[in-house]
Amino acid sequence: MKRRYAMGSFLAGAAAARAGDEMSGPALSLAGYAVGGSAAEASALLAGITVSAAVGGPLLGALLDRSPRPGRLLARALALYGTGLVLILLSLGRLPLQLTVLIAVFTGLLGPALSGGWTAQLPRVVPRERMPRANALDAMTFSLASLVGPALAGVLAHLLGAPAAVVASAVLIALALPAAWTLPTARGGDRDRDRDRASDWDTDRDTDRGLDRDKALPSASASASATLTADLAAGIRAITRTRPLARATLASVVSCAGLGMLITCTPLLGERAFGSAAEGTLLLTCTAVSALAANAVLARRPRTIAPDTIIWSSTLLLAVALVLSATGHPVLVVAAALTAGVGEGPQLAALLAIRHRESPEHLRSQVFTTGASLKITGFALGAAVAGPLATHSLPTALLTAAGVQLVAALSFHAL
Repeated sequence: MKRRYAMGSFLAGAAAARAGDEMSGPALSLAGYAVGGSAAEASALLAGITVSAAVGGPLLGALLDRSPRPGRLLARALALYGTGLVLILLSLGRLPLQLTVLIAVFTGLLGPALSGGWTAQLPRVVPRERMPRANALDAMTFSLASLVGPALAGVLAHLLGAPAAVVASAVLIALALPAAWTLPTARGGDRDRDRDRASDWDTDRDTDRGLDRDKALPSASASASATLTADLAAGIRAITRTRPLARATLASVVSCAGLGMLITCTPLLGERAFGSAAEGTLLLTCTAVSALAANAVLARRPRTIAPDTIIWSSTLLLAVALVLSATGHPVLVVAAALTAGVGEGPQLAALLAIRHRESPEHLRSQVFTTGASLKITGFALGAAVAGPLATHSLPTALLTAAGVQLVAALSFHAL
């Protein structure tokens, strides 16, 4: 008799892979600076491994949805990502910077596997009635990774050198391979039933909207025979035509842009409030701890607040946090960091819950990885805008980020 896959294995694998991912960015930046002696080289590596995720997410999701054994495909993606990190390290100082950045770009294509690609497999692990709590626990692994990963990278870089931190991030990702490889596949009857439900639900939704059935999402049989391009188009339609999914995605992407602005400002904020740019890192630690605690409470009472309510209300909390941080007062800045975590952590858990609830089974992975890619893009755009603004005026940058969070709340209700 086949042993039942344990939720603990899923969470351990997710935590290890995501900690390795969170560790890889700071580690690569430190390694690039240590080897090349240039901040520009370090930022080029980080940009290269981040920007390509926007392209890789939808494609990886479509492949996972088409795969009869998505866990094994996920494990291969993790293995290639870890290998890419090691290749980047080996090429530093030995190959031209352009080639090293190109390796980083190809490695980054697989980045969404560690976030959306993994989470999309959760319904294969737990039954439907246990999904709310399992989803909150899964969201906690993101907060845990954001807390442990950068700190571990800094400690290892200090003790053993930046290259050791890159190797350690690859090792953490490798530790997740067994958990990914052994992920269960959906049983045929369950998969067919889920697809029938998705098909029936799509029919009702399109009827309510006055749409013809031939314009709705493709059926399970059509999806099986569709080309990859058609699958990609179907995934985009699943996000844009499903109102709860569309507005949660839009609000989270806009909110993530605001978070990108906040994180870009933290070194200057630490210097302004505490006299040291390094203190900005401690502010991010406060945010991660607060997010972890908030999701722990949510895991105990997962049905207390509807996910849709959490999405828009969390953006208001983030706006308040940004306004508090703009004051520059040390006590208020710490309060702002803690408040940001209370908003950020549950927002992610709520977003994942909405994706699980609204995604058609045969497009689930693509919805998750595409959503992850869009958030990464939003974060990058916010960070790019915040740099010049913060250089000119830190309070202006933070208040602008607060305005972005308000736009996120309005966009949720506008759709």
